Amino acid sequence: MIARLSLDTLAQVPETVARPGYEPARHGAGIVHIGVGAFHRAHQAVYTDAALAGAGGDWRIDGISLRSTQIADALNPQHGLYSLIERGEEGASARVVGSLRRVIAAARDGQAPLAALAAPETRIVSLTVTEKAYGIDRARGCADEAHPAVAADLAAARRPQGVLGLLCEGLRLRKEQGLPPFTILCCDNLPDNGGLVRTGLVDFAARLDPSLADWIGAAVAFPSTMVDRITPAPTEETQAKAQRLLGLADLAAVEAEPFTQWVVEDHFPTGRPAWEQGGAIFVADVAPYEAMKLRMLNGTHSMMAYTGFLCGHKYVRDVMRDGALARLVRRHLKAAAATLGPLDGIDTKDYADVLARRFANPAIAHETYQIAMDGTEKLPQRIAAPALHALVHGQKLRPFAFAVAAWMRYCLGRGEDGAAYALRDPREAAIAAAVKGVEGDARGICRALSALPGLFPARLVQNAYWQEEVETVLSAMLEKGVADTVRREAEGLPAGG
Repeated sequence: MIARLSLDTLAQVPETVARPGYEPARHGAGIVHIGVGAFHRAHQAVYTDAALAGAGGDWRIDGISLRSTQIADALNPQHGLYSLIERGEEGASARVVGSLRRVIAAARDGQAPLAALAAPETRIVSLTVTEKAYGIDRARGCADEAHPAVAADLAAARRPQGVLGLLCEGLRLRKEQGLPPFTILCCDNLPDNGGLVRTGLVDFAARLDPSLADWIGAAVAFPSTMVDRITPAPTEETQAKAQRLLGLADLAAVEAEPFTQWVVEDHFPTGRPAWEQGGAIFVADVAPYEAMKLRMLNGTHSMMAYTGFLCGHKYVRDVMRDGALARLVRRHLKAAAATLGPLDGIDTKDYADVLARRFANPAIAHETYQIAMDGTEKLPQRIAAPALHALVHGQKLRPFAFAVAAWMRYCLGRGEDGAAYALRDPREAAIAAAVKGVEGDARGICRALSALPGLFPARLVQNAYWQEEVETVLSAMLEKGVADTVRREAEGLPAGG
């Protein structure tokens, strides 16, 4: 049986594979990270690895897995070590990352996460849990009491299971012990992610203890961030690649593209790792960079996911091999860039070129179906926000209307061949109810889905030209098929002609 990667076997890793530039066991943990998924292991943990190598400090990471025990079972026997495989056009390279110390499986021990949050050495709590896990009603600016985890934690605040509940109880324990609060660092793809989490957490705390809410609002830092690295979901093949490169088994291996970016608001009252050692950019205002990424990368990704999936393209790289879709990708990037203001150090045309190359990377197997999930959580900031800007400023609406029409077609839950698929969306039931009885009617579908609360701005929904554009594309997709509609759109021909 092949040996597993661990501190005991690290010396066996070939010299062709980079190892941590420090001795992991000599560094304590100063960060607790909630949501130890593939993205965290390919992004924040890698920057922390570089910070430890370049500047040292007790900044290793204790991870918390809220639901699954799988990642804890994979990482803990390996002493937190795992490999990152970077796959570019020139081939693959691997490095062993040592910044993770352990993973706590909350499903096995509900008190262990609280102990980590309340530990005096914990100075930062970072998160990558996806928007739906927070339980924050963005439209109302408060905790969503209808969210199962929020409701459960409001009812049993001392035994939290959800994100807001854990953060609130962890901070309560620190306040009770006279410890300074930790900094909360949201690393999910959300506009003003620090401000959003602050709003939700303060409201959640206010329902339990107004004085605690006041303390959180006044004393806790919530810096915003912009994160970027294409990270496909790991597969058995990922582990097989890691084993070939390391000569050891690695059950927590991840793959990612070579490109990585992290823009961070520099507000850490109790200190932070030297993440700039890994290339992180610290700024006073993340918002412009965040808008660029959400509208250009993520918005284009969503358009690619819905159209690509419905055209039978499994991976993003396959979408870029489809000449018609590749042209629409370029069109969307250009339209999204037009909605942005000037950005220091960024040329949006160059950025669009970089994105197109990244999408086309033949070594990255990023599934369109993976990107398509949670559409109702993603569309407001990725598509609706730039569409509204374009409407107000007299810019081209068609690229955004095309993306929305593709999402609406996807919402029917059946492919061109009639095969059913799950939407994997938190509002899947509401979507199904909205389109029931109007599945073949573009106008009916458009009006029903546009009426979902909090999804599209009223000014957009009420604009006749916008609605006509969406309905025209959706009608063509229903009548002629998605592939034919894509072809005609790319050639500038009338939809459905």
